[in-house]
Amino acid sequence: MRIGELARCAGVSTRALRYYEEQGLISAARDHNGYRVYDSDAVLLVRDIARLLHAGLSSEDVLRFVHCLGTGDPEPPKDCVALLRTFSERLGALDERIAALTETRGRLAAETDRLAKILED
Repeated sequence: MRIGELARCAGVSTRALRYYEEQGLISAARDHNGYRVYDSDAVLLVRDIARLLHAGLSSEDVLRFVHCLGTGDPEPPKDCVALLRTFSERLGALDERIAALTETRGRLAAETDRLAKILED
């Protein structure tokens, strides 16, 4: 299938597919006129990639375990330990950011309350 058909079937843009290819996440054969040609298995792979990128992983993260994707099986192969490790690392980083933002919010709220009291007097 060509890039437009893959994009429609997978629910992504052709621009996203070109980006995925640039990042090494997918590959395409070329037909006689130079158009990209994908096999039907690419649909599941692209859906998995798009879902994980949308969940907050980077293309570098996904590249580490792209071989585990696109199977259509909801459970990854047992040898895809990098998948769980990457998810855990990203969750830890998000937890740290949330804690820092919560602390910053608390300080700003305290300053807002302090200034409001001054201005009320």
